[in-house]
Amino acid sequence: MEFEHAIETFAAHLRDQRGLSEHTIKGYRSDLKSLAEHAAEHGLHDVPPLPIDAVRDWLYESSEAGLSSSTLARRSASARQFGGWLEESGSAVGRLKTPKRAGRLPRVVGEEGIGVMLEALRARVPDGGPAAVRDLAVFELLYASALRVGELVALDVDDIDTSRLTARAVGKGDKERVVPFGRPALDAIIDWLRVRHAFVHEQRTSNALFLGVRGGRLGQRQVRQLIAELLELVPGSGPAGPHTLRHSAATHLLDGGADLRAVQELLGHASLGTTQMYTHVSFDRLRKTYANAHPRA
Repeated sequence: MEFEHAIETFAAHLRDQRGLSEHTIKGYRSDLKSLAEHAAEHGLHDVPPLPIDAVRDWLYESSEAGLSSSTLARRSASARQFGGWLEESGSAVGRLKTPKRAGRLPRVVGEEGIGVMLEALRARVPDGGPAAVRDLAVFELLYASALRVGELVALDVDDIDTSRLTARAVGKGDKERVVPFGRPALDAIIDWLRVRHAFVHEQRTSNALFLGVRGGRLGQRQVRQLIAELLELVPGSGPAGPHTLRHSAATHLLDGGADLRAVQELLGHASLGTTQMYTHVSFDRLRKTYANAHPRA
């Protein structure tokens, strides 16, 4: 069953069988259409199947977008009710269960996996034109600075300081922060700025750092599709979106000995507790720290 058709059939069920108000049904429909759009970006157009990872990924991105806890709870409930209806109507293989915690952490890609994706992007540059150069710069900056995808596409050219290797980003609550990036990201950005004019249209001039083929600001959906495609090259389970690079970058920083508070500032988290849940210290790092510090190691 096509996702959109399933949503409308579910809405009719809520109206005719459960007697819910049009206002309540509108909320369900809005939530599930958002889920359908997210699923379509990952090649999922029908139900079943709808992997639970897709639901978790959708909830995580909703959280990253700054939606309130009440909205996240409603979206979680909408997915659960929709999944229950699919099961009862015989349209689903298994029930879609609500994640225990909205915003479940995505998987971490190791440094070797990051290298595989970078090599794939570099291989596209000779024949891929300006778009391939842009995609490489997008990936390099996402991973180097651990930006949210919304923060990345909102960057303007003037937000990049090529002398200090920093980017000025605006995060949740319109809070501005300056994040660093490394030489590889700088080189990729400079290469992109050299060819950026190819995407500039007189009718749609924009100061956006990253442009789409029509001259407007690059959209989040395009970035998500790019990263999801690249993550298919790296074995592993779990959601596949730009936040995977964000989480991987933070984890690799911690593995390299970065201070937790420094990582908190980089990610733009208001509290250290959020960073502690978002990142984790690998067993390898713990083992090395133990070996170097404990007198009886």
